[in-house]
Amino acid sequence: MNPADVFDPLRPRLLRIAYRMLGIVAEAEDVVQEAYLRWHQTDRAAVRDAEAVLVRTVTRLCLDVLKSARVRREEYVGTWLPEPIVDAVEGDDLTLTLMMALERLSPLERAAFLLHDIFGMDFEEVAKAIDRDPAACRQLASRARAHVREARPRFPVSEEQGRELASAFYAASRGGDMGALQALLAHDVVVYSDGGGKVKAAINPIYGQERTLRLFEGLLRQLDVNYSQLVHEGFIDGLPAFVTLEKDGTLQTTAFGVEDGRIATIYVTRNPDKLRSIRGLVEDKLPS
Repeated sequence: MNPADVFDPLRPRLLRIAYRMLGIVAEAEDVVQEAYLRWHQTDRAAVRDAEAVLVRTVTRLCLDVLKSARVRREEYVGTWLPEPIVDAVEGDDLTLTLMMALERLSPLERAAFLLHDIFGMDFEEVAKAIDRDPAACRQLASRARAHVREARPRFPVSEEQGRELASAFYAASRGGDMGALQALLAHDVVVYSDGGGKVKAAINPIYGQERTLRLFEGLLRQLDVNYSQLVHEGFIDGLPAFVTLEKDGTLQTTAFGVEDGRIATIYVTRNPDKLRSIRGLVEDKLPS
């Protein structure tokens, strides 16, 4: 049988695993392509479960990438956010907020949690994938689960409410209505902004409602956000969000974590290296 006949139907699942592990689409695609090349070189006639073998290969390649990625992220300018993926509401309930929580885990904890809790593998399979015994995998997943539980919203927002909050935020922040903006924000709201040192962005997170309001007041004066062009509304990694083209020509995604009906976290991605797939999605709405 042609290697692609087995591999191609599994590619979407392998890409999801790799992206959830790495947070960068290009790195995930590279890992899956490397897994495909290795699949070509495998004695496929001796393989009883192709999916298990390929998941194991992708997971181990991701663990190798994460070892070097930690060094790169320590040197990263400002806050590192996962690459934004525009999609429908996430079926696996793993939002951008939870991916940020996973960033605080060790690579093995992250792998054990994702493979078992998100992708439904039993601990025997997880053990083979990460080369640990099942008991160790249970402990790794349990520790990861505790971190994820802390980050999971206590009152999940409905899709309709999420869209309404995102739309109201856009109108208030671009229209300069600070009273309306304040009403949308939790008192302990946090703003994370990722420019990667490539474009202007806050280096450190902005904590609290008062500082967040000052931030957007300043942006109104400095960047003339009234020029901001809304090019897409929807969800990014399971969170209500929108995509804009700003006056300086920068494409930007803004996503919202919601707690008890108010915006508790704001994730702004401006690093152009992380917005290539977004640009392709909204290309027809951008000025030529």
